[in-house]
Amino acid sequence: MPALKNVLAVILGGGRGSRLYPLTKMRSKPAVPIAGKYRLIDIPLSNCINSGIYRIHVLTQFNSVSLHRHITNSFQFDAFHTGWVQVLAAEQTLASEAWYQGTADAVRKQLFEIQSAGSEHVLILAGDHLYQMDYGPMVEYHEAKGADITIAAQPVGVHEADRFGLLHRGPDGRITTFVEKPRDPEVQARMVSRDDPERPYLGSMGIYLFKTQVLVDLLTRHPDFDDFGHHMIPHSISQQAVYGFDFDGYWQDIGTIRSFYDTNLELTVPNARFNFYDAHHPIYTHSRFLPGSIVEDSRLTDTLLTEGCVITRPRSTTPSSACAARSAPAP
Repeated sequence: MPALKNVLAVILGGGRGSRLYPLTKMRSKPAVPIAGKYRLIDIPLSNCINSGIYRIHVLTQFNSVSLHRHITNSFQFDAFHTGWVQVLAAEQTLASEAWYQGTADAVRKQLFEIQSAGSEHVLILAGDHLYQMDYGPMVEYHEAKGADITIAAQPVGVHEADRFGLLHRGPDGRITTFVEKPRDPEVQARMVSRDDPERPYLGSMGIYLFKTQVLVDLLTRHPDFDDFGHHMIPHSISQQAVYGFDFDGYWQDIGTIRSFYDTNLELTVPNARFNFYDAHHPIYTHSRFLPGSIVEDSRLTDTLLTEGCVITRPRSTTPSSACAARSAPAP
């Protein structure tokens, strides 16, 4: 396996998150709860730790207080550990008074901190996706190919093509074409990459692995490139060695109220596609000192029950008792 100590992870804290409103009224997207006791930011942070990547920057800007508090309380290595999780908040400086203008611009404005880490590679991650991934094989593939940039890609169905950045690869795995969220059917037809009528495309997961110097050069030479998917990646296809790394596991973008609702319901069923019970890939979070849950005279079906809950049923159907049950404090 490659030396993952030479990889710096940079997790993007997300923008305004208007499609998740009102969940983002008081918090950023990565701070939105998931599965009862976790936050979305716990997923990429846990994936990094489980992969052996222990140097992590989290870039934040919008409604970030709750996110900062959660990271500070949850992800602290002991004094003898060489790893760290650092929050890099958007700030006004002598060089720039503007806030982050996009994913690439956010990284650009923190290049000093990124270069100071002295890592050979930089792994760019999103803070609002639900998936389990060991980044080690991706880093190994990246180094074996001598890639400047490697993009994690997954099979995409016909009806989802306009939600993803689609890529087309050559026989050696090198990406020859990249189009961000194409809506034109003719463009989509040119991006077919797989011999599978159900999932004929390869879509970017928003996970990018850069050689650090390549990343620095691109961001420095092209100050107008504000976004990875719209600007940097399409430009780099013809300029750098850009490869696609296959991932065919569970992956979900929690970007809308509908996806948030559906995903939480999916997590309640037996043998859910995302496994919170994997002992080898635990999901870390902030432990709350809550009592064990109490279930009294109730029947639960396909329920994900966390600690600190009290579940009862009305003793009678009289209006007063029913009203009292409905007005009981939420757990």
